[in-house]
Amino acid sequence: MGGQQKVAALAYCMWLAVCGLLYVACYMWLAACGFVAVRLNKLLGFPASIFEITTGVLNVTKVFLPPLSEYVAKLEGIWARSQLTNNGPLVLELEARQKSELGVKHLFLVNNGTIALQIAYRALGLVGKVITTPFSYVATVSSAVWEGLEPVFADIDPATLCIDPAHIEALIALHRPSAIIATHVFGNACNVAAISAIAHRHGLKVIYDAAHAYGAHLGTRALASFGDVATLSLHATKLFHMAEGGAIITDDDACANRIEYMRNFGHNGPEQFHGLGINAKVSELNAAMGLCVIDHVPTLIAQRRQVSERYDQLLAGLDLATPKWASDLQRNYAYYPIFTRTEKQLLEVRAALNAEQIFPRRYFYPSLHQLPYVQHVAMPVSAKLSACALCLPLHGEMPVTDAERVCAIIRRVLA
Repeated sequence: MGGQQKVAALAYCMWLAVCGLLYVACYMWLAACGFVAVRLNKLLGFPASIFEITTGVLNVTKVFLPPLSEYVAKLEGIWARSQLTNNGPLVLELEARQKSELGVKHLFLVNNGTIALQIAYRALGLVGKVITTPFSYVATVSSAVWEGLEPVFADIDPATLCIDPAHIEALIALHRPSAIIATHVFGNACNVAAISAIAHRHGLKVIYDAAHAYGAHLGTRALASFGDVATLSLHATKLFHMAEGGAIITDDDACANRIEYMRNFGHNGPEQFHGLGINAKVSELNAAMGLCVIDHVPTLIAQRRQVSERYDQLLAGLDLATPKWASDLQRNYAYYPIFTRTEKQLLEVRAALNAEQIFPRRYFYPSLHQLPYVQHVAMPVSAKLSACALCLPLHGEMPVTDAERVCAIIRRVLA
């Protein structure tokens, strides 16, 4: 290389170095401007600027995604088979896996947890009124109304947050319901023995909305195995998920037969039909996600437990309440709910957390007896607790230090 070429090459390298330094300087300047803008906006009450740094955001939960290589391996099989739906091999594999883990006779995957409830109501032949809880996610009640049923609310146990069997018994003679629809709230177990006894005495069906219950056990049984039918939500925000999905569980053969055809348009073979049905089928893509997630569930529960126990330690002594968990329950640590003494306190705690980019969620608010499409009756326990319930951030990859940050803010507000 000649002398002029060497000089040119050296100049080019120096030019690249200068450009790189300028790029870094500009990036740092923009970051500094963004930090100042965020602080000024918060101070002045303006909307967040375009420079806002989102890396410290802590939401109420975070979707767990398995290693991408695991999912891609499943996708390669799907591509090779060219079957995306209609009970493909991955759907069948995931159903078999869940039946084994939950210890149940029949389990049917469907495309979301709401349609799982709707099919359950139809498969059991429910009509007229149903007794249910006012403290649950809206789908528990909206799905019943959608199917032409009339919810009759029974208030909740203030300690466990689940439907109170004493209130159920008092409503039966007056309303003559066809079923009891109960929710294992936050993965806490309903009083399944008392509810079963009431149902048996009065000839009622029992459906458990077990959307929060995957991975929890009551004694030696999976919590999702109780009832004439139980349903799961396998939505992305759940402990175990398949991006979007649900499941229907039963040990009754006749009910299982109805569920099977109802989720597939009512088909009985390609050219005949058992009866009325809907399309609730699950894709192979969703089943692939479920199969990739399911092996990680024990680890996710263990991490959630560690964070929950740290919350317990750091919130002890504050003027807060937490649920009374069933004595023989093996928890799944799906949620960490707290209850302030007043709604004013809750709003103050939430505002302080939000100011630090921490976003808890008011689960479950409002109480479902206040929905615009149901008959309004007094539910004093649910109304009070709903107004004061706040679920703190919790997920399977959350470091304990995040819990410590949350608790420091709460302690400051409630001191």
